[in-house]
Amino acid sequence: MSAPISNTIEYSKETTPTVVKSDQEWQKQLTTDEFYVLRQADTEPQYRGYTSFFESGIYECKGCNKPLYESGAKFKGCGWPSFDDCLPGAVLTRTDPDGRRVEIICSSCHSHLGHVFTGEGYTDKNTRHCVNSCCLVFKKKENE
Repeated sequence: MSAPISNTIEYSKETTPTVVKSDQEWQKQLTTDEFYVLRQADTEPQYRGYTSFFESGIYECKGCNKPLYESGAKFKGCGWPSFDDCLPGAVLTRTDPDGRRVEIICSSCHSHLGHVFTGEGYTDKNTRHCVNSCCLVFKKKENE
């Protein structure tokens, strides 16, 4: 991986999750599709869930409820929810097995979220966290 991506932490073998469950426990908590995406790094089809959703609030990890993204960082980018930044320390990055992409995972439970891309020019930050909707839970801001 080249330059670090803002607010993320690079994954290493010494990085341990704070939320640890067996596959059986994950399968009880998640739907089949959610399990394949969050725990086996699959990708959901485009244009599902939060892709065109723009209310004010926080997006949390479906696996452990860790706050990951603020709604203000969300933008129209592609067929999956797109954010130009994450909350500090919420996301770990690592080179995808294909060697071409950078995977993003939750820093607490190490669930797969999607991929992060740089240099596309969608926003001033020039970064796109492309996140599977099924990996997210939206929490509306209380004062609105």
